[in-house]
Amino acid sequence: MSLGESVSTPAGKRQYVRALFATIADRYDLITIFLSYGRDRSWKRRLVRMATTRERPSVLDLATGTGDIAYLLHDTGARVVGLDVTFRMIELARGKRPAGARPTFFVGDMASLPFPEGSFDVVTTGYGLRNVPDLAVALDEIARVLKPGGQLLSLDFDRPSNPVLRSVYLAYLSVVGGVLGWILHRDPDTYRYIPASIRTYPGAQGVVRLMREHGFETALHHKVLGGLMAIHDART
Repeated sequence: MSLGESVSTPAGKRQYVRALFATIADRYDLITIFLSYGRDRSWKRRLVRMATTRERPSVLDLATGTGDIAYLLHDTGARVVGLDVTFRMIELARGKRPAGARPTFFVGDMASLPFPEGSFDVVTTGYGLRNVPDLAVALDEIARVLKPGGQLLSLDFDRPSNPVLRSVYLAYLSVVGGVLGWILHRDPDTYRYIPASIRTYPGAQGVVRLMREHGFETALHHKVLGGLMAIHDART
């Protein structure tokens, strides 16, 4: 089965993504730095600066990975829970700092969040919404656990609307991803998942529409890297 076929259905994507991130967890930080030309951390800091500025907000960081955004938020004084579906990612996140000096990290699925309604002031995610098997379900869950007036902030790749730019962008990611996959894992499809996921992603404006249809009163996006990336800001 081809990569495209593997991620063409929610069930297939769920299975593929879980296996993929378990495989790449120990190299995840390296890859995000490489593919962002070293700018990943500055984008995440920008997202954190956009978070609601109330005293010690309660924040849920979804698809937390190795905890970059969660730690940045924790260092602002926020009360942070980081959640990821991959156990190894959570192990790596916890290992970055001693217990007591870090956010609380859990293994969990953003399509079925283990929290009551209205638990958080802010929900953040870096490269998370593009990877969920069913984006509408995930947005419903995020809206459910946010307090009234709560905020969702999401950093992710965009799918350029210009067909020429989109073709060049996806071809570049496919070539670079194939080379990295072969060097690091002896499997060129490992990081070709990124352009494959972008092809089926609704793009920044499409995500705005979905947010408005699934529990958010307002939603907008900010262009990053000339529109190749985006930060979404939505409010319940």
